[in-house]
Parts: sequence; C-alpha cells; structure tokens
Amino acid sequence: MSTQSLAIEAAPRTNLEPFQTRRTFAIISHPDAGKTTLTERLLAAAGAIQSAGMVRGKAGARSTRSDWMEMEQQRGISITSSVMTFEYDGLTLNLLDTPGHSDFSEDTYRTLTAVDAAIMVIDAAKGIESQTLKLFEVCRLRDIPIITFINKVDREGLSPLELIDEIQGKLALDLTPVLWPIGQGVDFGGYIDLIEKRVLNPQGKMLAEYDVLEDLLEVEELIDNPVFMNALETLEMAQAMLPGFDLKTFHEGHLSPVLFGSALKGVSVAELLRTLGDWGPEPRPQPALPAPIPPSDKKVSGFVFKVQANMDANHRDRIAFVRLCSGKFERGMRLKNVRSGKDMAVSNPMFFFGSNRELAEEAVAGDIVGIPNHGTLSVGDTLTEGANINVTGIPNFAPEIIRRVRLTDAMKTKQMSKALNDLAEEGVTQVFRRMMGADWIVGVVGQLQLEVLSARVAKEYGVPITFESLGFEVARWVESEDAEELKRFIAAQKTNMVEDRNGAPVFLAQNAWWADRAKQDWPKIEFLTTKERH
Repeated sequence: MSTQSLAIEAAPRTNLEPFQTRRTFAIISHPDAGKTTLTERLLAAAGAIQSAGMVRGKAGARSTRSDWMEMEQQRGISITSSVMTFEYDGLTLNLLDTPGHSDFSEDTYRTLTAVDAAIMVIDAAKGIESQTLKLFEVCRLRDIPIITFINKVDREGLSPLELIDEIQGKLALDLTPVLWPIGQGVDFGGYIDLIEKRVLNPQGKMLAEYDVLEDLLEVEELIDNPVFMNALETLEMAQAMLPGFDLKTFHEGHLSPVLFGSALKGVSVAELLRTLGDWGPEPRPQPALPAPIPPSDKKVSGFVFKVQANMDANHRDRIAFVRLCSGKFERGMRLKNVRSGKDMAVSNPMFFFGSNRELAEEAVAGDIVGIPNHGTLSVGDTLTEGANINVTGIPNFAPEIIRRVRLTDAMKTKQMSKALNDLAEEGVTQVFRRMMGADWIVGVVGQLQLEVLSARVAKEYGVPITFESLGFEVARWVESEDAEELKRFIAAQKTNMVEDRNGAPVFLAQNAWWADRAKQDWPKIEFLTTKERH
C-alpha cells in the first residue's frame, strides 16, 4: 500500500511582514453548488460569526452574511460580490464571495482580479458544470492557485475517482487528495485526513490515528467496515495515480489540493480553513505597467475592482472597493488617481463584513478597503502615493443583450441618467449613448441582470423603467491603428454606432452574420469582445 504523505510544513508565522499574514481569496462555483453555504460555514469555523446562516432556511432562520441585498435574500442567489474580512489563527483573511449565476459573471471576473487564491466548489453529484469551467479559465489566465472542495458527499453522487478523473480531464489540472471520504450518500461514514493522519466520523470525532495508512489495517472496528475498506482501497488507487503535494506547483496554479466534504453539515470545513491558512499564498505581485507591483514595495498602491452603490440606502453612498497592492495605507493619506491625475484624501476608509463595516485605521498589501466616494472612482482606477502606475487585466465584456431604456415618467430623465451611470460604474450594466439620437441603451450579459437593473433603479432611485428591443444582438468595441480609417468606419456606420460611458466607440450589429460581414469589409478595424478598464 502507498505511504505517500502530505506532511508539508506550513511556514512559521513569526517575524513576518504584516502583508505576509494576509490571505485574500474568492469562492467560485456553478449556481447551487453550495458556495454561499460554504462561505457561512467558513466564517463560523473561524469564529467570525456565532452560527451559519442558511440560503434556503426555515422561516425565521437568519439570512446569510454575504447575501445582504434584499433581492439576494428573496431569490436565494448571490447577485453581487461581497467582502468579508476576519481573523483566523494569526492571519487576516479577506474572503470575496462572488455571484455564481452566469448572468452576473462580469462582477465575478473582476473580483477574481483582486484575489491571490480561489476555493472551487464542486457538487459531487454534478461534477464540473459550465460556469465552474468559465470561472476556472479566468483563474487560469491569472495563474490563481485553486483549492478544490467537492461538496455534498453526504448525498448520492459520482465516486471520488470519477470526480477526480473528470476534473483532471476537463480542467487539465493536477489534483492531490487532502481529505478522502469514507463512503457517500447514506453510507457516508466520515473521512481520512491525510495531513493530520487521522480518521474522523462525520461529526469530526477521531476514530483512529496512523503513521502510515497500513496502520489502519490493525484497527478492528475499521477493517470490519466494508465501506471503510473500499474507501481505503480507492484512496490507495488515487495516491498511486496522482502526484504528491508540492507547494510551489500549487502556488503556480498547476496543482490543486482536493477535499471532500459537506458545507451544509459542516463536514471538512475546519480542514479547508486549515489548508487555506497553511498553504494559501500570501499577496502576490500585481500585473501593472510599466512593471508588476511587488507587495513588499514601501509606497502605497491599489486598484478599484468594484464599485457598489447604495449599500446604505439611507445615505445613497457609493463605495469603491480597493485591493491594496503594496505599502502601508493609513487613514487620512492622500492618494493619486492615476486615471484623472487628481489627488484625494482618504478620510473614512472601511473594512467590510458583508454589509457591516468598521473604520480602517491602517491596511497593507492584500487587504480590501472600501473608500466612500461620489463618482470620483471607477472600476479599473489605480491609486498610488504619486507614481504613474496602471494595474492591468481588469476587463469589460461585450454585452450579449442590448436594450433601449424607456422611462415611464418623462419628468425623471435626470434621475434616470444618474441611476444608469451609477449602476454602470458599479458594473451592473453597461450604458451606451447613440452617436445619432438621444436614446439611452443598456447592455448586459444575461436576462436576470435586466431584472435586477430595473428593480434597483425603481427601489433605489424611485424611477420606474422598462426595456425594449433595438434589433441589435452584437456589440463590439472598435479600434484601429489607422485613425483615419476608424473615422471613415464610424461615419459609414453612424446609425449603428454608440459610445460607452468613457466615450469609446462601439459598433452594434443585428446579429453575428452582420458582425462578421463588417470584419471582412473593414480589415483594418479591430472588433473587440473585451476591453480593459483603466
């Protein structure tokens, strides 16, 4: 029997720079895989909350911390990403909970630019699903290390070996087991912890310890259990075909530790937290121009990856969420917005725990700080102590649904303009203005986004709006190295042209065929499906 061990020494936490004690991570999954439930359980396991909320609980059960928006609580889904900062075992953890629903994937993609690691939640019954695959690809583009948590092992599902085979096949990602399940569904009898070298029941009570796996063959109550013996056999097969754990390969994004558990029952959650604390990467250098920003740099720098409007409906506030890249930030500092060239005093920065907030007196690389602002900061802005640095890799995606906005009360045009611009800044929608005509046009990734947009404009701004089709299905940003050719294209396509909120030209086509035809007719024009935000 294999005696492969995972006894990797975690780095000692003495004499560390403050930024080295940060772990900034996101949880990604397909909808309904259990992501928000796992978030709650992690918070409870770290002692950050007294009891885990339930996404779909009985009447009277407390709602989850991360889903703070009224619509989220009504629908039982995450609509916007949320930030939770909490302490665990001498570390500061910044957890970014992201929407699982594909209609809100833009928010998730941008949030992933702000993390150093991700926990990928997979439903044991369903394996790799479409949204998981998309989000994984975003992580891969940035080489984000991934911890895999296979959820719902207490229900019937695919076998551990089938799941590992599928994940490796579809994601081209090496896996290393950390926790191995003993049975599944009604037969679920606990798990083997390969780090602490022990066997536990579903409630976390220890059943046996071992030095090498063969030792377990001497534990009578275990060898008399056919479910356990089958688990031991499959674990041996998994270890024979899978690589051992290597911290460097994990941090490079090529190897993922895998844990089997149940978020709802709290099974394996403490071990997941331990894995993240011991092996999760400290803040990484951030991609930027002219050069990546190392976290050890003494000068403060950070970038805005999200803007959230109206978290406090009473005050119509706007919070820019900033990921700090370097330096020691202190309340009251003046920072330069590189895009506008203007300095701003940051007098009321905040740490967040869902919708709860507290004043942030100081923060370091890896931390997420909320900065109240009134339209001065947008997604993609870089803040520095003076240096002209631009953090890169924060995307805008071409919308898949394009609609004209209809205002039911013409007296509220000004309020509608503010509402749409605010929510565009936040990333809920993209807003376009025709080059000919005065129409307001919005672009979104999915139908649900339109519903959320309409509900939020009505509730938060008191402006009822409707949408109607424009006859366009495709939107592409257009650029060209030949400025005169771009002018000619815009003039020729005037009725099909709009501008985004930054004034960049966007071409609208009736369908994919017309978009392809334009590409053929105008070979010097670039038609872009993504555009970096600065």
